Amino acid sequence: MIMFPNAKLNLGLRVISKRSDGYHDIESVFVPTPWYDALELNENTKFKQGENPCNLTISGLNVGGDAAQNLVVKAYKLLSKTHSLPPVNVHLLKSIPIGAGLGGGSADGAFMLKLLNMFCNLEYSESELEVYAAQLGSDCSFFIRNKPAMVSGRGDRLGWPEIKLQQLSVLMVYPGIHLPTIEAYSNLNIDNHSGSKSLLEIIHSPIEDWKENFQNDFEEYAFAKYQEIKLLKETIYQQGALYASMTGSGSAVFGLFDMEPNISWIPENYYWKLGNL
Repeated sequence: MIMFPNAKLNLGLRVISKRSDGYHDIESVFVPTPWYDALELNENTKFKQGENPCNLTISGLNVGGDAAQNLVVKAYKLLSKTHSLPPVNVHLLKSIPIGAGLGGGSADGAFMLKLLNMFCNLEYSESELEVYAAQLGSDCSFFIRNKPAMVSGRGDRLGWPEIKLQQLSVLMVYPGIHLPTIEAYSNLNIDNHSGSKSLLEIIHSPIEDWKENFQNDFEEYAFAKYQEIKLLKETIYQQGALYASMTGSGSAVFGLFDMEPNISWIPENYYWKLGNL
């Protein structure tokens, strides 16, 4: 059984305050995008006692770290606390860059929950899976329904107002700069956003107005430390984007276009993806 976890982008990202549990309260609009990993799951019929019941192999982009800490494995362990799951072989083909603000790791964990729900006939509803996903990570719950959402709390409180995005081309470019989320948050200058328009009001305004109203609070630090990211956003606007922004805590930058954009300017050492919202 196979699924294709996708990246997300942020239309605006406000960090409201630091919480007592160490997380931060945020406000954002999450939108799924056509940049995919591949996640394949099969029963491990050759499993031997003492082996890891969730055998994960990874190809494609290097994710580093201990496989046991991957959210795919954590999703299996989470469900195995309340269910007798069969031993499985899982292969992750990694295409979404890590440390880019695209949510690829969160998507992998959430899609593993959805895979196990189908594979093991657990019959969980989307709402029930969202509860499990919130235990995996702040952004994981979004990927269960995987449609445009108003996001608040630490990223786990989701609202589903009618968000109609016109048919737009989206160009996502990752300059290969790994900007750790912890570093981004620790250098954040939190603004109280007094007088700011609501994100819902902005999202329903003409896209030509988004440049002046949407903001990503992580850009200030990211642009000051890495001029390449600031230049990337400026270049995307020069190429005719109606709106451009860094996504998440960085360092990927996206642009929304009402035509297919030119991609010849993108440096060879950058990762990029072009698609439609």
